[in-house]
Amino acid sequence: MKPVIRISQSAQYENQEVTIKGWLYNMRSSGKVRFLLVRDGSAIIQCVVVKSEVSDEVFEKTELLTQESSLIVTGKLVADKRSPLGYEMHVSDIEIVQIAKDYPITKKEHGIDFLMDHRHLWIRSKRQHAILRIRHEIINAARQFFNERDFVLVDSPIFTPNAAEGTTTLFKTDYFGSPAYLTQSGQLYAEAACMAFGRVYCFGPTFRAEKSKTRRHLTEFWMIEPEVAYFDLQDDMQLAEEFVSYIVQTVLKNRRAELETLERDTKILENTVPPFPKIHYNEAVEILKKHGVDFPYGDDFGGADETILSEEFDKPVIIHHYPAEIKAFYMKRDPQEPQFALAMDMLAPEGYGEIIGGSQREDDYDTLLQRIREHNLDEKDFEWYLDLRKYGSVPHAGFGLGIERTVAWITGTKHVRETIPFPRLLQRIYP
Repeated sequence: MKPVIRISQSAQYENQEVTIKGWLYNMRSSGKVRFLLVRDGSAIIQCVVVKSEVSDEVFEKTELLTQESSLIVTGKLVADKRSPLGYEMHVSDIEIVQIAKDYPITKKEHGIDFLMDHRHLWIRSKRQHAILRIRHEIINAARQFFNERDFVLVDSPIFTPNAAEGTTTLFKTDYFGSPAYLTQSGQLYAEAACMAFGRVYCFGPTFRAEKSKTRRHLTEFWMIEPEVAYFDLQDDMQLAEEFVSYIVQTVLKNRRAELETLERDTKILENTVPPFPKIHYNEAVEILKKHGVDFPYGDDFGGADETILSEEFDKPVIIHHYPAEIKAFYMKRDPQEPQFALAMDMLAPEGYGEIIGGSQREDDYDTLLQRIREHNLDEKDFEWYLDLRKYGSVPHAGFGLGIERTVAWITGTKHVRETIPFPRLLQRIYP
């Protein structure tokens, strides 16, 4: 029996006979030689079938193969400097598992709607495969970062009785006769957990019912949210820049091949190391005015504003001290400048916009109760949240990083719909 390997393990089996189980990505012929590009999910390898070196039966099988047919290939792995992998296989045997008929995604140009309708197949292509490999690396790096710093993962619920970011973007559902909502954020529960463990993070899907069609919005996206006891805004910003730098440098280290497949210019990524520029909201408004933007002071920044601001810097920029009136009820106000919230956003460079939003949280019971009332929220829904300010309240802070926007920036992908395996958009819930 020949060892069954993943293509990515080829270097470990140089000059050995091995078996690979995968799918035909592409094929070309040159006389009595067939060149099969075989993928198995880990990489793609060229498998060379020479008529004089295999049985007639094996060579005839190559005539039957079509794009995305599944097959098992056995042969000798040899070094080849021309190959992106560095190796190719000289085939001795082929077993056909299934012949694919009329595979719909071909070399011709396809419209985005067609590709999205066939997303279950589109993710097999080189570009989409590279993007999703990098997504995996980003998620893995995020977990490693927090594990190395003694954070505890605490999963937050998807069904919630209340809003974290405002009631207008909630997906409402029936929960055995009572109203419930799909979570907008795991933050409130992470706050409870950080009072138990000191340092925590939650990671999971979040949902926003915004009727937005921009390239930066999904209705279902994934967010990773750390929360730390005894942290203030300055601590929060430092953690955020260390976190994003760690993720980017890990991708550069481990996913060079995928970045090359995407033809990603990595200069700015390589420059993503602390410290990041940090500017006050007022300074950000002045930058917009300098660029001729008639920006209403006190408003939040839109996508176009974020693009202008981010293009001023050659690495992510953190904007802090937003007007309190436009921020969530749980954000603490600056005691020295109560018109400003101790909040911060991180904007990715190259026009990719906000990838992190965070703040120091309000830790005083009476003040938080007042904020809940000001926002016309039901106090009963937040009794448990208020309890955190009654029993051992401490200063604390945290943030949320959106995985899809981060993937879009690092991979240089224009639209977030390509940064998640099966995107959910305003007018798309298929497949």
